Amino acid sequence: MGTAILEGLLGATANESSPRISRFLVSTKSASSASQIKSKFQNDEHRLSVLHDQNQQVMKKADIVLLGFKPHMAESILGQPGVKEALAGKLVISVLGGKTTQVLADYISQGSESSEKPTVVRAMPNMAARIRKSMTIIEKSPDLTPELQDILVWIFETVGGVKMLEEDLFDVGSMLVGSSMAILSVGLDGILDGSVMEGIKRSDALEMAAQSMLGMAELFRQGEDPAHFRESVASPRGSTIHGIVTAEMAGVRGTYAQAMLNGVKKLKS
Repeated sequence: MGTAILEGLLGATANESSPRISRFLVSTKSASSASQIKSKFQNDEHRLSVLHDQNQQVMKKADIVLLGFKPHMAESILGQPGVKEALAGKLVISVLGGKTTQVLADYISQGSESSEKPTVVRAMPNMAARIRKSMTIIEKSPDLTPELQDILVWIFETVGGVKMLEEDLFDVGSMLVGSSMAILSVGLDGILDGSVMEGIKRSDALEMAAQSMLGMAELFRQGEDPAHFRESVASPRGSTIHGIVTAEMAGVRGTYAQAMLNGVKKLKS
């Protein structure tokens, strides 16, 4: 996810003469990851520095810190001595699933007795950030000043849409924007399989299905209700209603709902 956000931000600020963010610093866990990122963004090497296993150095130099590692690594990284000093007074943005701001703040406070605290906020974009088509949710926080909220929203608006959510809705929002595309892709694969069985090449089927989904998404963005949408294309005795009923009889709707519930439960655990 961190690489996707980086790709989106680099693209969004590439042609600005005075961008709000002019330098990007990255610290990776492995040397191979650092090498891959350098290679991927070699055209941006004048404004991108990629280091291997230099978390604290990057934190000290940065004005805004984005946490994009695996959630299970949070305590070992944030609890290291010196991290609290490196993050003191800074905006720290977490895109780690299942880790609340309080948990992250507690990890950071293990490092020292420094009195100045960072402002820790949660956000959840999705993989479409790399093409600037993400939907990002940001958790509302009383710690966010208007100035910090402005820069926070701007960061994620450069890679797509943004919506602020209350803390108690953040986990389900994370599943909705961060995981639902992957879940829906399972259904898409089934549609592609059926298309291939009827003679269409998979690449052609994917091209047509993707464009159809883009059109459907835009209709929904403009206010079309999903149920009304189905009714409008399902004519009596037609192929569409046969397909819809087949999916309903197989429990597709309930399965998707349960997938969301199970995902949210995992985030809360």
